[in-house]
Amino acid sequence: MTSETQTPDELPPISREHKEPTTVAEFFQAWWVRVQAGDLGFLPIIIGLVVIVIIFGSLDSRYLTERNFTNLLLQMASFATIGIGVVFVLLLAEIDLAIAFNSAVGGVVMTLLLRPEDPGWPWPLAIAVALTVTTAIGFVMGVIITKTGVPSFVVSLAFNLGLNGVVLILMTEFSGSGTIRIADETVRDISNAFLPDLWGWLLGIGGVAVVAGTELLKYRTRQQRGLPNKPMGILAMQLGGLAVVVIAAVWYANLDRGVPFVMVVLGFFLVMWSFIAGRTRFGRHVYAVGGNPEAARRAGISVDRVKISVFMIGGFMAGVGGIVIASRLQSVATNSGGGPLLLNVIAAAVIGGTSLFGGSGKVVSALLGALVIAAVENGMGLQNVNSGVKFVVTGLVLLAAVLADAFAKRRQTASGIR
Repeated sequence: MTSETQTPDELPPISREHKEPTTVAEFFQAWWVRVQAGDLGFLPIIIGLVVIVIIFGSLDSRYLTERNFTNLLLQMASFATIGIGVVFVLLLAEIDLAIAFNSAVGGVVMTLLLRPEDPGWPWPLAIAVALTVTTAIGFVMGVIITKTGVPSFVVSLAFNLGLNGVVLILMTEFSGSGTIRIADETVRDISNAFLPDLWGWLLGIGGVAVVAGTELLKYRTRQQRGLPNKPMGILAMQLGGLAVVVIAAVWYANLDRGVPFVMVVLGFFLVMWSFIAGRTRFGRHVYAVGGNPEAARRAGISVDRVKISVFMIGGFMAGVGGIVIASRLQSVATNSGGGPLLLNVIAAAVIGGTSLFGGSGKVVSALLGALVIAAVENGMGLQNVNSGVKFVVTGLVLLAAVLADAFAKRRQTASGIR
């Protein structure tokens, strides 16, 4: 016996035996059906960014200037870098609350090794040691979580407190003022140097060309194997849109100081980890474990190994982010890793579209979410908003993203997508 009206939880499932869209019109129709079923994709991010730009742009004319645009890119870089590691952890439906102070450990270790008086190591070696330390911390966390069965929330919270203490110990032992400045100019330039205009153009056009070539190769391979493909018109629109955004960003940045060098670093890791997550067996295993650990285990996947590896990735990217932050500030201090950093990097991953329930999200989510967080923080900074209001606003933005994720999952379950 059925009722006359159906609630969202009683919606009939979407048939999986549907015709693959072959035209642009059919593609958009299928996309709209998925949106109605809760598969929102990047739509909330795009709408949110437009609203943010309109609000802050109308409140302060400086918000849309070239100078502020490059400042926004610099602010975004650290959130996005650490956020990449958070994305991998969230894909497993786990959490890492120690990632902010782990990044601080990386920055402090590197800075101490670079001190000219003791020991004065070369910058490549100092960075390598710092990243090894943060990756090892992620490894230890992963082993404890997988071998003891203690929830990652509890383990990472304990590491959060412990690593905060490690930062304080390192700083108090080697600094009398609570701050250590970075001595190496090359390291300082990571977040403070800008590309010449020509190199900015070459980087932007080259990046678009690489993405276009990869997508066209993927299209051709799927076509040869008889697999369903998106219409060529849609692919052309997507690549054209990407080209417009990248070219506009490079042009606008060149009106000021140029494209920040740190964007090259961020772009490298985005491409590398996107390839690993989307095109390798390990990436498929991560999504499988996050979607259904028991099914993954029965399929022969080493769930423990995948989890440990993911926490190591989180530790490694925390170290990279810590180095980026230290470079931008040109120093480390006793409060490194504190403040809103943890909230911002987790918010960046979630707001970018990575599900808290595991198995859903992309590496690029870190970039998009970081752009939203940086855009909000930048706008509030121009308005001289106090720290308390900033915390409240960022918390509300994160809450909205979590609620949207929960709503989308409920709709997808009801519609038979998940």
